[in-house]
Amino acid sequence: MFLRLFLVFALVPIIEIWLLIKVGRVIGTLPTVAILLAISMTGAWLARSQGFRVIVAIRDDLAAGRLPAEHILDGALILTGGMLLLIPGFFTDFIGLFFLIPVCRLFLKRWLRSWLERRLLRGNFVIRLR
Repeated sequence: MFLRLFLVFALVPIIEIWLLIKVGRVIGTLPTVAILLAISMTGAWLARSQGFRVIVAIRDDLAAGRLPAEHILDGALILTGGMLLLIPGFFTDFIGLFFLIPVCRLFLKRWLRSWLERRLLRGNFVIRLR
């Protein structure tokens, strides 16, 4: 687990810097910064609007006596997408926007559900605390 975390924390900044340099060389510094700001503002708006929709859906499910599991997963993915947008760079912004767009989130939830079901059916879904 430590190796995976180390690779993520080492590779993501390298990818971000490399992409910033490549894009900056092609279109220039100011357009690169402008694009990053536009992506961040779009992501913030999308996170806010999607977050409010999920909160309303959770409230409606609870009022109807249903468990809002699907909407809670949506909320977690929206939160993750919003946090990824806080990291400056194109790579994490792309992934963050992917988490915020409802159609993309639908595919991600389906993949997570099938992954979790496979892990549970194999019986090797063990949470290690150390």
